[in-house]
Amino acid sequence: MEFIRLTSTDLRSLLELYKQLDADNQCSAEQSESVWKEIEADANIRYFGAVDDGKVVSTCYAVCIPNLTRNNRGICFIENVVTDKAYRRCGLASQVLDMAIKFAKDHNCYKVILQSGTGRTEAHLFYENKGFNGESKKAFDMRLD
Repeated sequence: MEFIRLTSTDLRSLLELYKQLDADNQCSAEQSESVWKEIEADANIRYFGAVDDGKVVSTCYAVCIPNLTRNNRGICFIENVVTDKAYRRCGLASQVLDMAIKFAKDHNCYKVILQSGTGRTEAHLFYENKGFNGESKKAFDMRLD
């Protein structure tokens, strides 16, 4: 098992894993390649993963956003945390999240934000055990579909 920053060689496997997160809203690797090039070119975005024999089995991505408050310390947003069903409860997501949190610290962020679906109570417990506070803020989102 390797814990790495994902690259374009991992894109197809990453997209396969994302089918477990959202099976109905997927683009092909060909459709995603131009977006991936943008992601790789941006120093403030990283995809992290646990890779087993070339297969991405756990992942998240982190975006560090510059900020004019908190002594100009940024904010890191973590999204799309998912582990392959066959690899859950092995500590992989914890290690992948640790990579994202280190990325945030290296970018001098003062906080990390992570959102989770309201019904994912097991995931919420996991995030709280990692040190995230589910009571400190209320998140709102607006879907622009």
